Amino acid sequence: MENSNDQQKTNANRLFYGSCFALITTAFSFSIRAGILPQLGEELSLSAEQLGFINSMWFFGFPISMVIGGLIYHKVGGKAIMQFAFFAHALGIILTIYSGSYVGLLISTLLIGLGNGCTEAACNPMIADAYSGTRMSRMMNRFHMWFPGGIVIGSLVSKFMTDAGLSWETQIWVIMIPTLIYAYLYFGQAWPKAKVEAAATLSGNFKAMLSPLFIFMIVCMSLTAISEFGPQQWVGLILSKSGAEPMLILALVTGLMAVARYFGGEVVHKFDQTGVLLGSAVLATIGIYLFSTQTGTMAYVAAIFFALGIAYFWPNMIGFIADKIPKSGALGMSIIGAVGMFSSSIFQPIIGGWIDSDKAEAAAAGFTGDELELVSGQATLGTMVAFPAILIVLFTILWFWVKKRKSTDAAEATSGQAVTDY
Repeated sequence: MENSNDQQKTNANRLFYGSCFALITTAFSFSIRAGILPQLGEELSLSAEQLGFINSMWFFGFPISMVIGGLIYHKVGGKAIMQFAFFAHALGIILTIYSGSYVGLLISTLLIGLGNGCTEAACNPMIADAYSGTRMSRMMNRFHMWFPGGIVIGSLVSKFMTDAGLSWETQIWVIMIPTLIYAYLYFGQAWPKAKVEAAATLSGNFKAMLSPLFIFMIVCMSLTAISEFGPQQWVGLILSKSGAEPMLILALVTGLMAVARYFGGEVVHKFDQTGVLLGSAVLATIGIYLFSTQTGTMAYVAAIFFALGIAYFWPNMIGFIADKIPKSGALGMSIIGAVGMFSSSIFQPIIGGWIDSDKAEAAAAGFTGDELELVSGQATLGTMVAFPAILIVLFTILWFWVKKRKSTDAAEATSGQAVTDY
């Protein structure tokens, strides 16, 4: 029996490390692609709106595979889902390099998005099933630490390779490294079973997902995702004339996010997910507002506020579902993540359109050259402030909602009634 427990622990750890490298693959596909956007736009003569549609394929593929993965997770298992993720990642990387056209980039980016969505669909429930309580929150935050952590590495790699005059195709090949590593770590491993019996049935999942709280969280997730991914994906184009180095801004933001998420379990233990999410919305609003009004050195100050604001959004939205609505299971976690990515997919070309529109208005006002790029970019960021500002209101409501629910649960538990889901 002791050997069985040891083996189970070893498998859980190896699966966790494999999941981290799979998320690094996602991060590389995000940051390196963001770094080569200017090169792609120039080489293929693409407008900001066209680049927005290419970006949207990354976000659109994500929710498709997350939803399908969530639906079939307990039928086919996480292992099969990650095998498809490897296929989609590898093929997407190769097609990106050899397509050389707008349509080809749309298809290859969609494939990479599908692989990224499979990673979320398989790894989030694996962590929720393999660990419990505070340890689950800690491991969920540390898993998601590798998205910003991978972006730090990827953005620096992109900057150094661009400065060295290396082609964007060469940069895309780098994404294949963590892809091969996670495939090796997953090879031959068994995945954990669902902890909550109702979580392993689709009927139990759907019943939990029809609760008012889950529906409310769907609305919140659509706004947290675009608050995070909107400014980040466009940082190279918007901040290129602000007097700050855009890829260093991206590295600073994601570096701070990685550190914050490393200690995420302790923060959640102290403030609960609701308190953490509310504080995050306030800091994100301040950060994006500063981005829209400051230049030069102050852009780095804005980056600090922004990073600390968005750091806990994604892992704690997922963690909230796993902790507060456990019967929604793998499907619930996949749906909430899919909503975030679908929201980002919808908004990417819209943001690109905002950039084009703000640039036209600034040009009509007489701005030219670098000043034109700066004024139009900051105008677009100013519009994005609305996303986290709305979240301040919503997360305040959530904080009181959950606090009231905890009081009710405590009273019912005292009277001998068990309440297991929100």
